[in-house]
Amino acid sequence: MSDGNLTTAEQDVLDQIESKDVDFLRLQFTDILGTVKNVSVPARQAEKAFTEGIYFDGSSIEGFVRIQESDMRLKPDPETFAVLPWRDKEDSAAARMICDVIDTSTGEPFEGDPRYILKQALDRAKEMGYTVNAAPEPEFFLFEEDEDGHATTKTNDHGGYFDLAPKDLASDVRRDIIYGLEDMGFEVEASHHEVAQGQHEINFEYDDALTTADNVGTFRTVVRAIAAQHGYHATFMPKPIPKVNGSGMHTHLSLFTEDGENAFHDDDDEFDLSEEAHAFTAGILEHAPAITAVSNPTVNSYKRLVPGYEAPVYVAWSDRNRSALIRKPAARVPAASRIEARFPDPSCNPYLALATLIHAGLEGIENDLDCPDPVRENIYDFDEQKREEYGIETLPSNLGEAVDALEEDEVVYDALGEHIAEKFVEAKRQEFEEYLIDVSDWELDRYLEKY
Repeated sequence: MSDGNLTTAEQDVLDQIESKDVDFLRLQFTDILGTVKNVSVPARQAEKAFTEGIYFDGSSIEGFVRIQESDMRLKPDPETFAVLPWRDKEDSAAARMICDVIDTSTGEPFEGDPRYILKQALDRAKEMGYTVNAAPEPEFFLFEEDEDGHATTKTNDHGGYFDLAPKDLASDVRRDIIYGLEDMGFEVEASHHEVAQGQHEINFEYDDALTTADNVGTFRTVVRAIAAQHGYHATFMPKPIPKVNGSGMHTHLSLFTEDGENAFHDDDDEFDLSEEAHAFTAGILEHAPAITAVSNPTVNSYKRLVPGYEAPVYVAWSDRNRSALIRKPAARVPAASRIEARFPDPSCNPYLALATLIHAGLEGIENDLDCPDPVRENIYDFDEQKREEYGIETLPSNLGEAVDALEEDEVVYDALGEHIAEKFVEAKRQEFEEYLIDVSDWELDRYLEKY
């Protein structure tokens, strides 16, 4: 029982904890790089978590604070309460809540909390009269483990796009993942085998952008946990196998007005897209090189972003083909009109990636940017001269170039906030420098005996 100082949603969580026999709570948040962190507390501490928060040492989290500024407080969001699906039914359960991070020195939201950064982007949209909906399509690989339980890059099947068993031997794993996600409140739209062997995709229905970002972190956690139960390692690494398609996280975006109308739809437009949708698209295209540092944040991300493997590298949009950076998918009803950003990958921090996409798009609306004409031909077939004729630029070719673009782009840099932008650039510069001085197996195989 509570002392009466709880909200209705918080009291509902306490009631569920009792009725579902929950004994532990995982209070989750993410660091700047998108890694899900959690502080585990006995469920009896739930009321205290709501009324006082749970304190932790922020200096141990990547990119948070220095040791002398270490005290942070977690404020759980009761709307994110969900029982974790992988405990035995006979055992008492564990549940998770996603938290906002509070700076104890000020009592205000911590400027290094990625969830807070996305909330600021949504506040900007709200001030302009919009809410933001998003729907991601995260892809992943399932690999076998070796006898010591370590991940290999050996796939467990020989399936291809939309294949069925027996080629798609992971259908049972996907089924159990879907059951687990549904137990946690997900509305799963579809699942299928992807193009590459061992590659899979599970799509969940669109939601408001904050819930969507929360769901991406939960999705990755559930996929890994349930895959491990089946003896497989699930990875969201963008390009784990050379010379095959990598894993993307195509992200569908739309704006809705305060009266619930889709601000992206216009029956009078050739593409059924409103002026706002065209300007929003133009904003993303304008800032795409800088966004890439956030939406494709690893050295490995740029092994996926190469021509020939279905990943978009050309800064253009289309209503027909998938070689462009942004696609306008077909919509059955006006409420479904949207754009699809095809360049993000599932290694990104979903809060920061969505924040940069939203800020760039809103900047396009505020400045009434002109959207270029769609490119309906396959850009992969264009030579350099034809791309120049169409005015099509390419995304950065490596993480170093992307970080350069981020630092030069005031809109995207500011979207991250000074604290995160500075720490993010520092971390990614270091990652790229370490990559440059490393010697790969490819180099040893090619040069060691030859020279």
